[in-house]
This record gives sequence, structure tokens and C-alpha cells, in this order.
Amino acid sequence: MTHKKKWLLFAPAGLVTIGFGACLIQWASQLKEHKAPTGEWVAAGTAALAVFNAGVSLFGRGVVEKVLHEVREKAPTAQYEAPREAHDAELLG
Repeated sequence: MTHKKKWLLFAPAGLVTIGFGACLIQWASQLKEHKAPTGEWVAAGTAALAVFNAGVSLFGRGVVEKVLHEVREKAPTAQYEAPREAHDAELLG
């Protein structure tokens, strides 16, 4: 799979997962607000944060793939490097 395809897969998947995780966090906070048993809202909140962080991770991977795609597509041209003697002569100069 190319870096572009990975980027186009991971970035939107990450955004959707972040949104879903945010909704789950709000749901867990509602459980606490409605006096649900502590174990229930803590477990829900922990799972919600795990989903949210997975989304951040997926989106981050999408950013990495985007950068790799750009680096591979727009590879820098070779730059001329002056011979070492000329460089040393300039420094002593």
C-alpha cells in the first residue's frame, strides 16, 4: 500500500474515531451525572478515553504517512558540495 493510500485511510479514520471517542466521553460523564454506580461510569470513561486516544493515534499515523508521501514525491534535488580544500581555505582566509 502506498503512503498516499495509507494517509487517505488513516487520517479520516482517526478523525471519525476521535469524534466517536468524544461522544463516548460525554456519555460517560452523563452516567456520572445521573448517579450511576461508580464502577460503571469509571469503566465507561476509561473505555471512552481509550477510543479517543486511539483516534489521536490513527490521525497521527495519517500525518506521518502524509509527510512520507510528500518527501518521496518531492525528493530534494542533489546539492553541489564544494571540495573540502576550498571550504578550508575560506575558513582560514
